[in-house]
Amino acid sequence: MHQQKLVTPETFGKVAVLMGGWSAEREISLKSGKAVLSALQNRGVDALGIDVQRETVIAELSKAKFDRVFIVLHGPGGEDGVIQGFLEVLNLPYTGSGVMASALAMDKLRTKQLLEAASLPTPRYLTLDQDTDLEYVCADLGMPIMVKPALEGSSIGMSKVTEEAQLKQAYELAAQFGGEVIAEQWISGKEYTAAILGDKALPLIRLETPHTFYDYDAKYFANDTQYHCPCGLTHEQEAQLQRLALSAFKVLGAEGWGRVDILTDQNDRPYIIELNTVPGMTDHSLVPMAARATGIEFDELVYRILMQTLDDKQTTTKTESARVS
Repeated sequence: MHQQKLVTPETFGKVAVLMGGWSAEREISLKSGKAVLSALQNRGVDALGIDVQRETVIAELSKAKFDRVFIVLHGPGGEDGVIQGFLEVLNLPYTGSGVMASALAMDKLRTKQLLEAASLPTPRYLTLDQDTDLEYVCADLGMPIMVKPALEGSSIGMSKVTEEAQLKQAYELAAQFGGEVIAEQWISGKEYTAAILGDKALPLIRLETPHTFYDYDAKYFANDTQYHCPCGLTHEQEAQLQRLALSAFKVLGAEGWGRVDILTDQNDRPYIIELNTVPGMTDHSLVPMAARATGIEFDELVYRILMQTLDDKQTTTKTESARVS
């Protein structure tokens, strides 16, 4: 990678910051995108924010003479390989993971299948549909159960089920968001998140919330969510979870930056829950929090992520012919 001291704001050329989109996470994406745009402009980068709409994004990116793209789109349409594929066609370098890893990480079911194939721990699960024998699901997974849509982020559409009578309603809620629905073994223990920057896992953050689980409100709005960094683990325990997070990141082919969420049970056994290739970048977000623990403030973090688009390995991995014009 280029050494940071050799990179000036002019090196990046004109940068498009993509935010908004059409997923259920649109409002969070707008908030994240505005923060990223402000950080780049604070550092002197010629950056322009684009509120991504289905009808106009192709024209906006095709006609404007951008040199690279910072993706701050959350959820389907922006975090799932769709926009990444379009940027590949345009030969525009972009932040974060490529098409394949983005698509896989967005799909919680395929993520779990890959983790299992790589012998990485993830909670047991079953898929649900209208004809599923709910009694069998409850008997197999035990109670409680987490029900979630496979193709959404930010805990949207998720429910904790504590008795069989709740399972049908939880399924119907999750099914509203499209894609498959997963019923997952509930892990009662502590929740950690590992931010990834380049090829390193940043210090872990342990999450505590009085909510039933770390839901949408707890993530973005609640003032009673507690974030512990240092996370309270020994150095070796933390290093073990960091290695696990990096393994999951690599198994899915992710690159650049991201976040891996991990639960530990009452015996301290870890379980990988999911991988986020475009995590939130709001004032409540976890990647900036972990970076700050290492002395990297928000503007610097954003600058370093954009620097990854200058990495020869990164651009040839995702777009063989991508060049700065």
